[in-house]
Amino acid sequence: MSQAASSSNAPTEVHEVGAADLPISCPGPHTPLWNLHPKVFLDVATTGSARCPYCGAEYRLRPGEHVGAH
Repeated sequence: MSQAASSSNAPTEVHEVGAADLPISCPGPHTPLWNLHPKVFLDVATTGSARCPYCGAEYRLRPGEHVGAH
């Protein structure tokens, strides 16, 4: 099996976040140095979830969380 094929079958990391955690950025503050990529901010408030374009980690609002207007 090629490396590309095996990496596509890798499980996606899923992080549940609350409204108090917004704004969400990836990589997070506890990401090990070997796993860093450029920082991106993800909009989970609009759709309830977002996926990092670099590592594929998914961020979801916890069930029942509501994001209020500012």
